[in-house]
Amino acid sequence: MEIQISDGIVRRVHGGKDAPMNGLAIQARTVANFLPLMCQRAGASIVHNSDANYTGIRFETKVGPVVLEMPTGDCPYRLVHELSEPDETGRTEVEMRRFPQIYKPRGVAHITAEFLSSRGFLK
Repeated sequence: MEIQISDGIVRRVHGGKDAPMNGLAIQARTVANFLPLMCQRAGASIVHNSDANYTGIRFETKVGPVVLEMPTGDCPYRLVHELSEPDETGRTEVEMRRFPQIYKPRGVAHITAEFLSSRGFLK
């Protein structure tokens, strides 16, 4: 499933006719195709968030939503835990892991799945 967030409004994107076809969206779909079943069971969905300016794959884990953000430019991939409410310092997300763009989509999917499962995020 794909969702799009714009101006605080969340809507479902129906494949084909209104799905974004930019490079980041294609990259997110490619990585999502290689995710193992345990990640798909965690409610993996592709998110195009124009408010937070990222495209990524969102997982509904035991501790809340975790997003694999697709890299832009020379930035690395980022795994980010989105907090439901800001913490004492005002943060709304916690970066858990970064890894460079040297990996192919299958490798990115594998690194993500291993990180989430080895730390007990997946059910």
